[in-house]
Amino acid sequence: MSSFGIQIEPQFGYEFSEIRRIANVALENEFDTVWFSDHFILNQDATDRILLDPWLVMSALSRENSDIRLGSLVFCNSYRNPALHAKMGASLDNLSGGRLEFGIGAGWKELDYEAYGIEYPDDLTRIEQLGEGIQIIKGAWTEEKFSFDGKYYSVKNLISEPKPVQQPHPTIWVGSMTGGDRIVEVAARYGNGLNLAWSFTPDECQEIFGKMTSMAKTHERKDELSKSVGLWTRWFKSKQEMEKKIEEVAKERNMEVADYRERVSSALWGDTEIIIQRVREYQEIGVTHFIFMFPYSEEESQIQAFGEYVLPAVK
Repeated sequence: MSSFGIQIEPQFGYEFSEIRRIANVALENEFDTVWFSDHFILNQDATDRILLDPWLVMSALSRENSDIRLGSLVFCNSYRNPALHAKMGASLDNLSGGRLEFGIGAGWKELDYEAYGIEYPDDLTRIEQLGEGIQIIKGAWTEEKFSFDGKYYSVKNLISEPKPVQQPHPTIWVGSMTGGDRIVEVAARYGNGLNLAWSFTPDECQEIFGKMTSMAKTHERKDELSKSVGLWTRWFKSKQEMEKKIEEVAKERNMEVADYRERVSSALWGDTEIIIQRVREYQEIGVTHFIFMFPYSEEESQIQAFGEYVLPAVK
């Protein structure tokens, strides 16, 4: 059985009233989760654009809505000490009655780091830090007292209460936009699942998830790891409407139509028939969690279309 969620990017400038409304529309249309990214600024020119903190948005939303699950795609390991991530995650899981989906990644947006005075190590270091961070988070969530002495992080006799409502702890999703072997191994060794975003084809996902499964066996993991995809998504009434939009956007961006069509070929763009077919292709390779990022300002109409035409066929 699959679960379906929507992605909201606070960096695009959402007011909380908009987020609340979109989340309610998602719930009304049988979506299971709403997910948020973790950034500080959109770009260097975004001086007039608000960007709400995802932890606080999720906490506020947990009190406004008692049913939809709340996820991070993804929290950046570098932005907060892992013990603090554990404390915040357990607190939110309690506030929400056990609805947290904990996604975390190694970080990639160097602009965020630079603007907020956070060191930006090389890729390998950030991935190693992520692995240590997840170990501390899991220890804080499951142990009465937890100590860890790693290359990058150390905690001694860490007491973290309350524990999460979900037992043994919320699902830990490792997020990746590259699918590289090192980040996949972190998921295989320490996580509960892997999310690939935002434009991986079913064939690419199958190869990467296959690596994750093999790596998990190497590390003697006995629990089954979950598979998730995040997809840029746009529903159209017809193929003709989609072609018209491709032509319009290509013109706006001074691109050849064929080049832009190729660019969106790995996104989930199409009419009802095409989207259902594509979702089923992902389901056939074992994907159980879908996260759709709809166009900014069109979320509600897109969610309603999915609720009416797509989800009944794939849930």
